[in-house]
Amino acid sequence: MPSPFPGMDPYLEAPHIWEDFHANLATEIQRQLTPRLRPRYIAALIPRVTYDEVVVEQRHLAKPDVSVYQVSDRSWSGEAVAIAPAPLVGLVALEEPIKLYSIEIRRVESGRLVTAIEILSPVNKRPSHKDFERYRRKRRALLDSDAHLLEIDLLRAGQRPPLVTPLPHAPYFIFLSRAGQRPQVEIWPLRLQDPIPVLPVPLLAPDPDVPLDLGRAIQTIYEETAYDLRIDYRQPPPPPDLAPEEADWIEARLQSLRGEG
Repeated sequence: MPSPFPGMDPYLEAPHIWEDFHANLATEIQRQLTPRLRPRYIAALIPRVTYDEVVVEQRHLAKPDVSVYQVSDRSWSGEAVAIAPAPLVGLVALEEPIKLYSIEIRRVESGRLVTAIEILSPVNKRPSHKDFERYRRKRRALLDSDAHLLEIDLLRAGQRPPLVTPLPHAPYFIFLSRAGQRPQVEIWPLRLQDPIPVLPVPLLAPDPDVPLDLGRAIQTIYEETAYDLRIDYRQPPPPPDLAPEEADWIEARLQSLRGEG
């Protein structure tokens, strides 16, 4: 079943789906680009592990027993004592490993990095997480290099990559910084209502850009991975809150599709 959205599906931002979606999207981008890059370039999938704090709810807490038990071991002469249970039971945050993926386009002969494709994750956009600063340092190093940088931001939450130019309101953005045109950045604001345009992936001159059909990549993995079985479209999209006009459009869109079904 295809996604009910023409472009990015905001329900894919849910924490229980995003990590899987992120990995599948990186793999699909690599798969889509590889035949277009041959034989001069390769697209390599670069995994990296970080950690994020999660709170695991313990649904079945044992009820403390305040009874005094008679000790049956006669050899022990101590008295049985009632031990007071803790008046409060809390939860601690546990660290869970998260895999992040990027795609590097390199020249076959030299291994030179030509284009870095970054799919932003929540930890890249959350100032309180160590990967926020780590990604900004990586981004700065790429912008100071002779490699192109294509950033794919399909998350509404968090801080976007810093730009001098103010951005219009949009839930999602694509940023392309070409090595030979800095500080200029090409920007694609992506609305929920619109299909995602085919994006250029720059290479070394005089080779032309290769196309990346990001919208098709999202639709492909949505259907192949059966995300429709993991999403309850009767519920509102995950946080943050949408603009009123966006929320109204989503509600009307989903209602019309239910009517067709």
